[in-house]
Amino acid sequence: MAGILFFVFSAQAPLTGVAGTLPVPLGLGNAAGVPAVYLVVGVMIGLFSVGFITMSRHVTDAGAFYAYISHGLGRRLAVGASQVAVLCYCAVQAGMYGLYGVVVEGLVQRYASVDLPWWLWAVATIVLVQLLGSLNIEFGAKLLAVLVVAETSLLLVFAAYELLSGGGPEGLAFTASFSPTALFAGAPGVAVTFAIACVLGFESTAIYAKEAKDPARTIPRATYLSVAAISVFFAFVSWMFVSFYGPSKVQGVALDALQSGDATAVVFGAVTQTLGGWATDVMQVLLATSLIAGVLAFHNGVNRYFHSLGAAGVLPRWLSRTNRQGAPYAASSVQTVIAIAMVIPFALAGADPVLTLLTWGGGVGVLALVLLYLLTSLSVIVFFRRTGLDRRRWNTLIAPLASIVLLLGAATLALENFTTLISASATTATVLELTVVAVFVGGIVLGHLRPGVAGTSPEPSLRGGDVEDAPARV
Repeated sequence: MAGILFFVFSAQAPLTGVAGTLPVPLGLGNAAGVPAVYLVVGVMIGLFSVGFITMSRHVTDAGAFYAYISHGLGRRLAVGASQVAVLCYCAVQAGMYGLYGVVVEGLVQRYASVDLPWWLWAVATIVLVQLLGSLNIEFGAKLLAVLVVAETSLLLVFAAYELLSGGGPEGLAFTASFSPTALFAGAPGVAVTFAIACVLGFESTAIYAKEAKDPARTIPRATYLSVAAISVFFAFVSWMFVSFYGPSKVQGVALDALQSGDATAVVFGAVTQTLGGWATDVMQVLLATSLIAGVLAFHNGVNRYFHSLGAAGVLPRWLSRTNRQGAPYAASSVQTVIAIAMVIPFALAGADPVLTLLTWGGGVGVLALVLLYLLTSLSVIVFFRRTGLDRRRWNTLIAPLASIVLLLGAATLALENFTTLISASATTATVLELTVVAVFVGGIVLGHLRPGVAGTSPEPSLRGGDVEDAPARV
């Protein structure tokens, strides 16, 4: 079980979630109340996991979301869900490219005195990822282990020091971060969006069922522990950053950093003052490598979606072609074109990649993910009501219903605060929101027009031990 937990936590890329995205909910969301959001989202995903894991015992297809929705709600809705999953991963990946471009731009300016725009680094890395994907070259598990342990350790050392030292200018201020008032202050939907993104990939525990000695016990425990560990980790670390600056000042600090174009200054500034400049230097490099691993994971994941959809006859069959290295080169090329098409418009517009590309991509990705979670929970209820394979009401009815209620609440908050999240007009927000709906409906139509191969899951089976175990989160 320890090995499964490690692979899941590796997929979360902790430093990306803290240094890269925490400043957004601190500045645009509910500020000092962000830590509480992580705990609430942890409970919501934990309830979702109950039905998800219960169904995994009866639906062994590695397709996960597609397979579960297909068994519960039918194949056409499942194909629609598979298209939403592709949108989710592509949008989040694009957002990561925006953050990555800014991080690398700053690193090169600082250490090589070379001043090149963020988008040039992003596009160059897209080409590099295409090459790595075409050659079937991946980051190995051992390299990922070193990177994840290093970045997590530095964050925990900072947080532990802050806790033991009694906090910043206003103390630890527990109630300022964990009270109901703090939770719903400002624009909590912004914080909810990024908190959900931080848990993306936890469902990959089901992939390891065949490798576990006692999957009936190991997989549920690993899933619940991974959700708990992720949510508590982000809640604790974010609380310590709020404490460092003070609940009354942290939002102003975050907003200044976002407006300056260097969102990571919120985290790196605190770490530098606490641990010294060496820690910040190390964390900046780790953030860049973490983002590369993340975008490569999404690239490989989307490749396999396209490859499998082509093999299943849902999308054109040429997408299933592979090269001598066994890599899905056709799907990889399509994915690369999509990535460039999602990045270049922001570069041409001269838009801030963090306040636009990252937040737009993350927002669309999370809305798509919530839709997948809702469909899966509904599928659990329908599947067990129809088959009667498991009559435990908590596992097959109460917990899934509770997760649906909480997911709808989270979606409502996210939609209410979507304009704030993307820092754009209501019209732009509506277009982005409707994109998720349009892709889902288009997928349903696609499932009707191209029935494909019966029984073939268009969702990829990701191998254990590589960077593609599960797409990393924003």
